Amino acid sequence: MPHIIVKWYPGRSDAQKEELAQAITRDVAAIAGCCETVISVALEEVAPEAWAETVYRPDILEKEDTLIRKPGYNPFAKADK
Repeated sequence: MPHIIVKWYPGRSDAQKEELAQAITRDVAAIAGCCETVISVALEEVAPEAWAETVYRPDILEKEDTLIRKPGYNPFAKADK
């Protein structure tokens, strides 16, 4: 505890993934007051064309009450004309 899942587009290097996981681990441990050894981090790559239905709808729209920071976009919103 805790387990953090980061969903993002593919294309980052292994070094970038490791750097992000280390930064998340450090910050979570400092803020939560726990040891880094109890933290796990998963990075899930999601293709841009699948993002709206596999991430935005189930993890953002359908769990809006659990979001601490909401995104500033909505792929389902109609574009202004």
